Amino acid sequence: MLTEVNRPVASVAVVGAGLMGRRIAGLMARAGVRATLTDVNAAVLDSALADARAMCPGNEYLVDVDPVVASAVAGVDLVIEAVIENLDIKRTLFAELRAANPTAILATNSSVIPISAIAADLDDASLTVGMHFWNPPDLIPIVEVIRGTGTADEAMDRSMELLSRVGKMPVRVERDVAGFVGNRLQHALWREAIDLVATGVCDAETVDLVVRNTIGLRLAEMGPIENADYVGLDLTLAIHEQVLPSINRDPFPSPLLERMVAEGNLGAKTGEGFLDWPAGSREAAASRLSAHVSAQLAARSPQPESKGSS
Repeated sequence: MLTEVNRPVASVAVVGAGLMGRRIAGLMARAGVRATLTDVNAAVLDSALADARAMCPGNEYLVDVDPVVASAVAGVDLVIEAVIENLDIKRTLFAELRAANPTAILATNSSVIPISAIAADLDDASLTVGMHFWNPPDLIPIVEVIRGTGTADEAMDRSMELLSRVGKMPVRVERDVAGFVGNRLQHALWREAIDLVATGVCDAETVDLVVRNTIGLRLAEMGPIENADYVGLDLTLAIHEQVLPSINRDPFPSPLLERMVAEGNLGAKTGEGFLDWPAGSREAAASRLSAHVSAQLAARSPQPESKGSS
């Protein structure tokens, strides 16, 4: 007999109808989980609903919208917060969500902020988890499920079950560290990449060219730990002894990055960053990335046997 502790999540509310939130809601509805989408900015909800419904045309679990956050989350099994990456805003919102729904699992889609910090104002953080979807959330398989210092097994287990049921590849992150797993790895690479440019080792185009055509080709099939084992841990140790002493270890962002942001050179959104971004290039890059990810995922999927095969 199912109890509240192990009952599968049947309904979800997504708070924040931006590009991530609307696609998470559409993903849930497409998989048969009743989903509601809400945002404090009512003006975005119409377009958000259209985008979410486009992911699941004709589905009986079509996403509904509610501009009132409290009513949107009342009675649902799980709430996914997908608002701006700001600790104070998220912490205040979590307190409001818990007041509106005392029994739901509260999940945050934060990509870097520790879950325990977001849940710090709650009297009971046992039903709080991190649920970090990667962009685009309907394509990238991995979702990191992060245990905060007060998170109960119930919240972890029910979140993992839900994500598996909707077709994702959930992974458990058992310690609540900033950036979790993926972003700690990603931004360790980015720190070194920016430092190579800042110190004149090479230009930005060369960094990207090297990554795309060396480690980038391997990483989709062989992760760093497997690769270390594959080449031999003795070789890995020897390389580390030579390379690690000169790798950037600054515990703060690159001064070059800080200067570029201060000058308003933010990359694709402003037209200039480390690279030049003429009109239309950001959209072209997004399309290129989605096509690449889709092709990789399609190549991984088992191919159906032909009718004539034995």
